[in-house]
Amino acid sequence: MSLESVKEHLEKWGRDKDIMVFEKSSATVEEAAATIGAGPERIAKTLSFRGEGDKAILVVTAGDAKIDNKKFRHTFGFKARMLSADEVVEQTGHVIGGVCPFGLANDLDVYLDVSLKRFETVFPACGSINSAIEVTCDELEEYSGAKEWIDVCKAWEETATPKSVEEVKN
Repeated sequence: MSLESVKEHLEKWGRDKDIMVFEKSSATVEEAAATIGAGPERIAKTLSFRGEGDKAILVVTAGDAKIDNKKFRHTFGFKARMLSADEVVEQTGHVIGGVCPFGLANDLDVYLDVSLKRFETVFPACGSINSAIEVTCDELEEYSGAKEWIDVCKAWEETATPKSVEEVKN
């Protein structure tokens, strides 16, 4: 059902046929990277947090980034508290390992972390534990209806990789 809601969502942009469905699991960053054949940092992981009231918020980060609690509190004004597995399904309609900012069960606020901006394309899940799609950061922003780009992560700067060969030369 969840993969279907993502397909319906991405159909608006003609991208529903670009969803990759795998024989193997892509539920973790490591599994997704191995299955797709991309570096783990290019896996766009969607994290689900308790927002204000009963509404969750989603933060999409690079696969090698970790939430910085101090930055999170400064940005949102409250402590970073992840949802339980049941709450994730209830709020997003997706199971953990397939959570993405597309085809959501509820109208949730989506934020994109700047850790993603170092890549030309990234790979978010598509609602199941064995799916993904390759999108540019601009497409991710558009398709997810993201509110804004934020900086709430740490530990990714050390593994920063250039976007292209041209950047290496410069």
